[in-house]
Amino acid sequence: MTESHPTIAVVVFPGSNDDRDAALALETLGADARLVWHADLELPAGTAGVVLPGGFAYGDYLRCGAIARFAPVMDAVREFALDGGPVLGICNGFQILCEAGLLPGILRRNAQLEFICRDVPVRVEQTETTFTASCTVGDELVIPVKHGEGNWFADAPLLDDLEARGQVVLRYVADVNGAFGRVAGVANEAGNILGLMPHPEHAVDPLLGPTGGVPLLRGLIAAASDRLSAFG
Repeated sequence: MTESHPTIAVVVFPGSNDDRDAALALETLGADARLVWHADLELPAGTAGVVLPGGFAYGDYLRCGAIARFAPVMDAVREFALDGGPVLGICNGFQILCEAGLLPGILRRNAQLEFICRDVPVRVEQTETTFTASCTVGDELVIPVKHGEGNWFADAPLLDDLEARGQVVLRYVADVNGAFGRVAGVANEAGNILGLMPHPEHAVDPLLGPTGGVPLLRGLIAAASDRLSAFG
């Protein structure tokens, strides 16, 4: 597509249930969203961004994301990510990225051992990433969460390292699920891969609720456009 409508692949796993929502949100904000089946070996030609959506990939058997990491399409996603392409993992997508070793930490059951579904404020902790470039540190974005295993965990030395390297991108304003350090979203060191438990695709339309997801998805689209410009 043109630079103003970059192609963003939305990967569909068996059990994904927010793939269409993510595609709709991206289309609404000006991207050309393409649904990609988990068994595909390649991303669509011209792909400039990737989204791993929320849901229950492969039924969340074993651990959330533990089977999805081995999906055939993940080799292409990994290659794209390691080449600097922008990749966004939302909820189950975050779990998959952690299981695949593309992001640090793990996601465990919520501390209250209950499924959580509500709007929550998250604070922007880092703007040196593809996704938060238009934000200011300290901005609060209201975005819904809906998960049973969103309790991000790492040991204290790893969290300290991530903080020092600017990889903690989003933090819950108040404790939501017991996540260590109230971490809601982390990035890789290069800042082109972001995983977060809140659902930005459900926070883009003011008629339906908060719009805290807009800057994050616009950041992805802008990065995809920049990638198109750089690679022709």
